[in-house]
Amino acid sequence: MLQHYTDTRTSQGRVRFLLDASDVVLLTEGEGWHVQQRFTTFHDAALALALNERVSQRLYSQALDDLYHQLNFFGQLGAA
Repeated sequence: MLQHYTDTRTSQGRVRFLLDASDVVLLTEGEGWHVQQRFTTFHDAALALALNERVSQRLYSQALDDLYHQLNFFGQLGAA
């Protein structure tokens, strides 16, 4: 069962970090495209987000801010 962890939206697209048991699922989308990837850590998912050329700098920055906020809230800042 997927659990939503973060959901970031800007005018350029959307980034979601989801949890599926021990996996992190990264969903990225924009106008005319959609990518779903599965990782074992938030760090790997954040790296993949950074390497996705379709994700704008603004969306990337906001998505990371949202992710770090959630990790800090849940006491897992070291996991990123």
